[in-house]
Amino acid sequence: MVLAAAVALVVAERAYRVFEVQFAGAILKVITSSGVYVAGERETVYFGLSGTDPLGLRMTPECSSAFMLIPLFLVTAVMMWFRPRNTRRLFLSLAISAIAVILVNQLRILAIAGLVHWLGIDRGYYWGHTLLGSLVSVLGGALALVLFVWLGTRGSKGPKNRESAS
Repeated sequence: MVLAAAVALVVAERAYRVFEVQFAGAILKVITSSGVYVAGERETVYFGLSGTDPLGLRMTPECSSAFMLIPLFLVTAVMMWFRPRNTRRLFLSLAISAIAVILVNQLRILAIAGLVHWLGIDRGYYWGHTLLGSLVSVLGGALALVLFVWLGTRGSKGPKNRESAS
């Protein structure tokens, strides 16, 4: 089932990018008053529309969190294969870690928007996308993976675990 979800994510990757752009647009509409427009069919969110430097960010496949989620699905499938009794815990771990990955990618988009607003399009986009955005993605993805493994493998603190330690 988890492998099927990973395949579905790859197959429906464009629809997933539309979701991500719409999510980013919803967040930007709440935190900015400079005008936001989402063109879902183009996987693009436009912001700063009432200012002098409007910008559109297109969610390309390599900027999507979809491909950051796939390793989580694969690790979950492998761990379920070896430890089928932990399926419930692994599903919960996958859900929490997937949410973290999605939110990290949204943070990256917000960082780009904020730096473009602060530094202008050229410098803001460079710092926001190339440097800070990459750093946020790599660190956020790594932390989500660590969170996944920690949640998926930590032992129960119930009486059963204490008895086996004796």
